[in-house]
Amino acid sequence: MKTVCLFDIDGTLLSAGGAGQHAMEQALEEVFGVQGPYHDIPAAGRTDWAITRDLFAFHDLEVTDHQWQRFLEAYLRLLPISMTTKNGQVLPGVNELLNELSRRDDVALGLLTGNLEVGARLKLRHFDIDHHFHFGGYGDSHLDRDDVARLAHRAAGEHLTTEIHADRLWVIGDTPADVKCGRAIGAKVLAVATGIHSISELEPSRPDDLRESLADVDSVLRTLIG
Repeated sequence: MKTVCLFDIDGTLLSAGGAGQHAMEQALEEVFGVQGPYHDIPAAGRTDWAITRDLFAFHDLEVTDHQWQRFLEAYLRLLPISMTTKNGQVLPGVNELLNELSRRDDVALGLLTGNLEVGARLKLRHFDIDHHFHFGGYGDSHLDRDDVARLAHRAAGEHLTTEIHADRLWVIGDTPADVKCGRAIGAKVLAVATGIHSISELEPSRPDDLRESLADVDSVLRTLIG
């Protein structure tokens, strides 16, 4: 029976250096002719669908399906460019951890992220870690991250063609929302303080494992797979 590890992206696997925010701001200006302030819209632990909905509401934009598609196309075209201009990085321990987990026949790696699916792949590909992940749940059409978790859980079952047992299911993330959505699918949760939330801010959400980072790879492996 495989252990399934569902990873968040931003603040957990990598820091994009604000590339996503920058690309959204550019797309907003290109399609609608309006500017920021993006920093007034909370983003951590939320889906891109929820973030963009709030952006449109902030600017009193009534967005048609056609305009939404134009915005998405602009954002996804601008994101790779933005990734090359920002000081993003893979976070400590991540490359080694993913390599170790990917070598194992008893582990399956997936994504549980608020990013749009194409946006998620663009970010991961930029840092050459996209090949580790073969299924996931994404923020294309859900406002609530719990629904994204359910989507990821279902995708894992379909990919493995078997039922996923809760005691072999982990969510790895950096926000209280990651802990909450993990609980929504009965998963254990490993929380890391590599995003905007500190250890003390993550503690009240009561993850099963809480650490400063994924840098101690041997310890993380013991937690996830024993």
